[in-house]
Amino acid sequence: MATYIMLVNWTDQGVRAAKDTINRARAFRETAKAMGVTVSSLHWTLGGYDLVISVDSPDDETTTRLGLTVAAFGNVRSTTMRAFGEEEMERIVGGLK
Repeated sequence: MATYIMLVNWTDQGVRAAKDTINRARAFRETAKAMGVTVSSLHWTLGGYDLVISVDSPDDETTTRLGLTVAAFGNVRSTTMRAFGEEEMERIVGGLK
């Protein structure tokens, strides 16, 4: 499984329905689970992003499908980044000449 960090902002529609954010987060977890993705952490944040989410997913395609599925509801826009743990990074830099 690969780790991905999702930086999420509410759309105008999402802000108008902010009171539903907990239910939307729960639905996101269920949608992710149905796709074989595990939500490792989900945090509401101050600053440039409204939420920061960490997921473990089988591959880029599944992660992209999850992001598109959630975006289609119109409440959020996200930026997703592939993240590497210490062991993964050790393998990556171990191959440098």
